[in-house]
Amino acid sequence: MSKTVQAYIEEIPAWSSGTAMASAPLSAMQWLVWSLATAGKFFEGMIVFMGGIALPLLTAEFGLGDAAKGAMTSATLAGILVGALVLGGLADRFGRKPVFIGEMVLLLVALIGASTSPGIAVLLVWLFVIGLALGADYPTAHLVISESIPASIRGRLVLGAFSFQAIGAIAGTAIAAVVLAQKPELSTWRLFYLLPVIPVILVIWGRLFLPESSHWLVSQGRHEKAEKQLRKLLNRKDIDLLRVEIADQISVPKRSNNFAKLFQSKQRRRTLLASLPWFLQDLSTYGIGIFTPVIIAAAFGAKAGGVDVASIIHDDLIGAKGTALIDIGFLVGISVAIYLADRWGRIPLQITGFIGCAAGLLVALIGRSGGAGNLPLIVVGFVMFQFMTNLGPNSQTYLIAGEVFPTKYRGIGAGLAAASGKVGAVLTAFCFPFLMASIGTDRLLVLLVITSLLGALVTWLFRVETKGLDLERL
Repeated sequence: MSKTVQAYIEEIPAWSSGTAMASAPLSAMQWLVWSLATAGKFFEGMIVFMGGIALPLLTAEFGLGDAAKGAMTSATLAGILVGALVLGGLADRFGRKPVFIGEMVLLLVALIGASTSPGIAVLLVWLFVIGLALGADYPTAHLVISESIPASIRGRLVLGAFSFQAIGAIAGTAIAAVVLAQKPELSTWRLFYLLPVIPVILVIWGRLFLPESSHWLVSQGRHEKAEKQLRKLLNRKDIDLLRVEIADQISVPKRSNNFAKLFQSKQRRRTLLASLPWFLQDLSTYGIGIFTPVIIAAAFGAKAGGVDVASIIHDDLIGAKGTALIDIGFLVGISVAIYLADRWGRIPLQITGFIGCAAGLLVALIGRSGGAGNLPLIVVGFVMFQFMTNLGPNSQTYLIAGEVFPTKYRGIGAGLAAASGKVGAVLTAFCFPFLMASIGTDRLLVLLVITSLLGALVTWLFRVETKGLDLERL
């Protein structure tokens, strides 16, 4: 009997029909797809947050001013913006698998280039290319997972993969602290970009064995290959895909038309929901994430303000250790989001998270106003912020963006949403050094409180709940 791709993915085997299973068991290949999709998020968290540890070293070695520091912190994020928008959209035209592999190859080349850069200008170019690779992974990894698993557990597995951003951030700051302690030199930042090289090579090798998305193949009218790839994914031979249900999707529009469709009729609401909250949450998430080491070092560093190499490395180590502690809230928050996403839904978690982010920043602000005696309160506020942003907007914006669009332009839609977020991240990364110097950290935190509350409002106004939706029938 002919069925749709999703019907086969959702099907519970006859041998388990008497059990209380809520969804079909996953095959070994489905788990492999998921595990290899976690890599991009891990590398992003590791590389971007290591950049916060590398910044003081680069500043001292090359004598960077505020403009140069802004360029350093925003280069990778700018690359993510372009990569998500341009390269991520290629997954709608050429398939999920080629982009999924190509982005890791590009990342490998860029990491080696960054670690061997002779100066800031060359390093900025390679940091941008690193961002291109990571940006392509934003929509592609989500599509690879969500188009391969049952709808009832889609939220948990997509967010489970996304949680590796938090694991990467914690691992990156912790490893950077250890490496810097063992090699207390300004040039140690080069090792930060060499560390991921071997893992990236292994991920490239693993992704070569994955199947292409049968959802995408069906949207192209390539039924025979879709059946073959679905057999590989589910480890089944009895696959006979229904032909007629994709008749209106065989002709896939050009990329320019895809962009236009994102802003027409009911898709406009979905595009705004996927894009605006992501922009608002990245303003604070990346600002706090990248500059937490600087803020912590300024607050806790016994030698803060020193200009000799020993003082710079001393304070950088303190910033790294404090950031690793605060990033625990990152991991706990995403863990709770994984548990609740398919129970509460995306919209309630995103609104709750935005409001919680504002509350956490207010706590940190109160701690700062109390002087050195309330430094623990600063840490509590930042931990609370990290918990709430990953419970809500940081995870849910990623999840919603990959679910809310139809298959034929899901890649470009998710890429546009991710790029919108990175506009906020780039603005934050570039402007933070100036704003911290001109208006001070306290007023900056107040601005981030306002953007968090605005994110909750925008989510409510454009809400479209995607929990449990059949992606094939959007």
